[in-house]
Amino acid sequence: MNALVPYDQLFKQQIANSFSRSAATYNQVAELQRRVANQLLSRLPQQKVNDVLDLGTGTGFALPRLRQYYPDARLLGLDLAEGMLNYTASHKANTASDFHLICADAEYLPLADQSIDLIYSSLSVQWCRDYSRLFDECYRVLKPGGQLHIATLGPKSLWQLREAWQQVDNDPHVNAFLPLDRVIDSSQLLQLTSTQVELIELSYPDLTSLLKALKTLGASVVEGRPASGLGGRERLRLLNQAYQTFRRPDGLMPLTYEVYFFSWTKT
Repeated sequence: MNALVPYDQLFKQQIANSFSRSAATYNQVAELQRRVANQLLSRLPQQKVNDVLDLGTGTGFALPRLRQYYPDARLLGLDLAEGMLNYTASHKANTASDFHLICADAEYLPLADQSIDLIYSSLSVQWCRDYSRLFDECYRVLKPGGQLHIATLGPKSLWQLREAWQQVDNDPHVNAFLPLDRVIDSSQLLQLTSTQVELIELSYPDLTSLLKALKTLGASVVEGRPASGLGGRERLRLLNQAYQTFRRPDGLMPLTYEVYFFSWTKT
């Protein structure tokens, strides 16, 4: 590790690089992401607003629906991964003039104070390391009466993978996600208007397919673990052996996600 570069910056660069590399394949395996995005979109108010931010826009999945909901609004798509934004721009070329893409960190929004009416963010902010700063920034850029709608992951996410790895070694292999109360405590400047928790289970024919899906998404970056892969055929054999205890009666390998749906208002 380069001691001259802050750890926080290095970790975020790993995230940006991983998702940039995965931009072309992301949509092939983004089942959970589409499902959660659609559910969060269904919760949005369909009312006249002037400025909308898709925070962590990724491949731009939500942009057409956001445009449908808010036909007259200025629509911004912001993401940490430049490769994701390049993919979005090239694959939505016929509507690219309909939105503006920004490569930036959610914890350091390059937006003016009180410039946004509504922030939408689906399965993105779990990659932030400082939720308090994230919410401070959202509060700063929201107009009075502005709304923040977020879907993010809770600590029960990937619990099968976490427990299986614990039988192999003591290294971190799954990121730690903040519990519900910690997320809420970080957002005290905003008025919480709704909360919902949902457990979503995906399934795979085998462990190889499960791990490949995470890698294809670009979601295999783990804080505290070098970006050098899982490492070792024997360790993967042990992991597969440990994961067998979770195999369902239908023969499939489950992977659970705990998803938080939040809405806040800036009063």
